[in-house]
Amino acid sequence: MSSPLTTASPAAPARTSGAGKSAPRLRSPRRHTAGQPRRSLLLTVLTSLVVLYTVVPLIWLAINATKTQAGLADSSGLWFSDDFALWDNIRDTFTYDDGVFTRWLLNTLMYVVLGAGGATFLAILGGYALAKFDFPGKRGIFAVVIGAVAVPGTALAVPTFLMFSKMGLTDTPWAVIIPSLVSPFGLYLMWVFAAEAIPTELLEAARIDGAGEARTFFTVALPLLAPGIVTVLLFTTVATWNNYFLPLIMLKDSDWYPLTLGLSVWNSQAETIGGDVIFNLVITGSLLTILPLIAAFLLLQKYWQSGLAAGSVKE
Repeated sequence: MSSPLTTASPAAPARTSGAGKSAPRLRSPRRHTAGQPRRSLLLTVLTSLVVLYTVVPLIWLAINATKTQAGLADSSGLWFSDDFALWDNIRDTFTYDDGVFTRWLLNTLMYVVLGAGGATFLAILGGYALAKFDFPGKRGIFAVVIGAVAVPGTALAVPTFLMFSKMGLTDTPWAVIIPSLVSPFGLYLMWVFAAEAIPTELLEAARIDGAGEARTFFTVALPLLAPGIVTVLLFTTVATWNNYFLPLIMLKDSDWYPLTLGLSVWNSQAETIGGDVIFNLVITGSLLTILPLIAAFLLLQKYWQSGLAAGSVKE
């Protein structure tokens, strides 16, 4: 009987016949580390388009705010004119029509503080309760919140107007403040964030130590919700600051107009017979309107962090 070595020996020359040629080397896949991320030409192009779409209107607004009414017609939109009138435009914006721009600015601040601030506070309370407490009807509330997020605000504007008209609240600041207190998206965002950011073990430990629900919420839960609170506050602030359609149908008295509606009135003056053409003030007022929002995003971006509760509970 032949051994396994003798039976396998005839195949040996076939394996060694190509020994003189180098075996083809397979190309190893490139590894991308955190310091050297993978580059994508398509992603770079798309990001550049988004940046241009965002930055170019701001540049146009900043450049044209430096021009007079005549300079707007005589110069290119993306370059400065011969006369630099930014400071004169700012002064005229605040003094035009007996300083009504200042009144509109104060109205907007009031709507933001009461409306956006109240909506954020209610979203915090509701999101925390829905995330950390079990009660009958919780799944039904979840369905209602999701449905409310899907419904656009413009679809509710007319029913809201009819309801406030029956109560006699139209043409008052409450017609803008009260609807602003409801933020389904903010409630949903705080619900999801609280469920992940607040460990149940921390709440149980606080209750074992004798803390009541109010003290547990303000001393334990609220600090952990800071990133979510800032995010919801910015969303509601932007929505209230830029709110146009709701004040348009609710308010008739120009003394209660926000900035968005007031600047629209200034812009439409050119379409009326004998109306003042003040496009330079409209552009300057628009620039002044967006500066607080830009400052808020830049100052609060450091609080956009998650995982503050990581490591607070020993596994």
